[in-house]
Amino acid sequence: MSLEKHDLHHEFPEFHDAIHTLKVSDPHFASLFAQYHELDHEVHRIETGAQNTADSYLEARKKERLRLKDALYQMLRRHAGD
Repeated sequence: MSLEKHDLHHEFPEFHDAIHTLKVSDPHFASLFAQYHELDHEVHRIETGAQNTADSYLEARKKERLRLKDALYQMLRRHAGD
């Protein structure tokens, strides 16, 4: 079981400034960021044993976290002009 950090600043250090800019200027990005952050904490609690769930629930939450991360990454790339 991986206990790596998955916060967006750690995942995408090259977009540190863009993450901040979009959080304060784009309500949709800010909403997705908040959802991702909350979900990442939930997954971390499960992985560390602070919260018990079925394996299938954890896998579903990880897939949702990945979906959100992909959406946020696309927004960051568009913002950076990539």
